[in-house]
Amino acid sequence: MDVRKFMVEVYERDWRNGVPAPFLEYALSSSWMDTLLTHRFRIWEEEGRIVAFVFYENPMSDIYFSLRPGYEELAEEMVDYAGRYMPKKDGKQKLVLFEGQKAVMDAAGKAGYVRGGGYNERVYDFGKSLDYSLPEGFHFVEPGEAEAGKIAECCWKGFDHEQEEGPWDGNDEDVRRCMTTPHATPLYPVAIANEQQEYVCFAGMWWTPENHLAYMEPLCTVPRYRGKGLASAALSELYRRMKPLGATHMTGGGDPFYEKIGFEPCIGWTFWERDFGMQTSRI
Repeated sequence: MDVRKFMVEVYERDWRNGVPAPFLEYALSSSWMDTLLTHRFRIWEEEGRIVAFVFYENPMSDIYFSLRPGYEELAEEMVDYAGRYMPKKDGKQKLVLFEGQKAVMDAAGKAGYVRGGGYNERVYDFGKSLDYSLPEGFHFVEPGEAEAGKIAECCWKGFDHEQEEGPWDGNDEDVRRCMTTPHATPLYPVAIANEQQEYVCFAGMWWTPENHLAYMEPLCTVPRYRGKGLASAALSELYRRMKPLGATHMTGGGDPFYEKIGFEPCIGWTFWERDFGMQTSRI
């Protein structure tokens, strides 16, 4: 809870101080997150107040940094800790830094990390309208009434697991776990169903009122229903649900789809890599 409070306090729309609070909570509540080494996450405090935090997401060798403004002198210590103690894969480690995290970038370069690729994540500004209509033959599931099993099946198919791993096995515990985490907001996600009441598109929502942030995660459409405008309609419905609550912006992703419907480049992801050699690959 203290880490969440810290992330809320340092949040900026472009993530210049680190990721928003739902980013980590969503990961920790998901089955794809390997929590084996979360005890290596590290917190820095001053007089009982968190000022810095280092953690991994997925894969474990991707390391993230959150830093309170005014404490940039900790950047070198944070990067050094990551190199010494945070997980690596085949001796390699990647620091995931955002444009604006200049102190951490400088420390990473000094420590031997090399900047590689990256991308720009889009964000929708609620100062403008988002209003794509729902295609005929589909309907929104009533807010708060979406069924965990149908969401799980939709996500299984929507993220192409059915094509790669076979039919959904009926396990909906991952969705139930996400829906019951301390700051989940299960009243606001959007599920779209067809005439047979099958869920064919799903857009998750982690409402973070302290930051006026509509954190959208995940978004998927079942393959046979793609190209019909369902995702655009789902995001439009999220806009209609969240703006009256005080949301000023909504996260999207790096796919060009978002920009086509009005999301704008905002969050610059950058990747910094270092090869420590095989002797440290088991860390």
